[in-house]
Amino acid sequence: MVLRSGHALAVPLAPVTATRPCRPDTDVHVERPYLPRASVAPSAEHPDGSLQHATKYKNYSVMQQHCVYWDGDDDGVIWPRDTWKGFRNLGFNLLFSFWATIVIHSTLSLPTRLGVSYLPDPFFRIYLETIHADKHGSDSGVFDTEGRFIPARFEDMWTKYTAGTDTRRGSLPTTMTLSELWDFIHGNRLAMDPFGWMASFLEWITTFLLVQKNGEVDKEDVRKVLDGSLFFEIRNARKSREGWNQGFGFGGDGFVGGEKMLPFGL
Repeated sequence: MVLRSGHALAVPLAPVTATRPCRPDTDVHVERPYLPRASVAPSAEHPDGSLQHATKYKNYSVMQQHCVYWDGDDDGVIWPRDTWKGFRNLGFNLLFSFWATIVIHSTLSLPTRLGVSYLPDPFFRIYLETIHADKHGSDSGVFDTEGRFIPARFEDMWTKYTAGTDTRRGSLPTTMTLSELWDFIHGNRLAMDPFGWMASFLEWITTFLLVQKNGEVDKEDVRKVLDGSLFFEIRNARKSREGWNQGFGFGGDGFVGGEKMLPFGL
């Protein structure tokens, strides 16, 4: 594809520019999509983002909104027990919740702590005010270094890595399979960044376990994971009789995926 200016969007000697095309019409759906949004996460399908959620947390950046679910007592500090409880309320079992709490707080506490003190936090707490410091390499690039949401980057991840994409014909899939998600994780890897590789892998695989349906993740679910609104939806659904009918909860509340398999929780 060539723009009216004559600038090419793909070139033959860099075939990856053709196999991973950017979305050319994002600005038709989202106003100035290249501008990072501080407090809302819009997409082509939902240009106003999660309106109710964004309004409630209008003074929080989108990255802070992504994490605010885990701050159960709204004190701006995420304790390990908050993370544990958050995973349990999402339906994950004891073992997964314990492992996730250890990994998250052992790696993500210090960067946020350095914004308020030169000393490490003895309780491995994570500070919401400086959560942008936890941005790591080899990620999707949807969040900038200040924790704002970049709509164009979010749209590009779907055109680059989903089968059936044809930007010239307007064929733009809105679901991603596990193998496509792996290609996405692999394609974002930066040189000499093992921490970023592992962090990105764990984040996106956990997302797949939480929201997959029929082996695919939906674009809107991913958008709501990024702005944090889906965590509240899942928690509320898990409290209902029907439960959360997506993902693999590992039986944490008796559900395995969308089926009530156990008469008790784990």
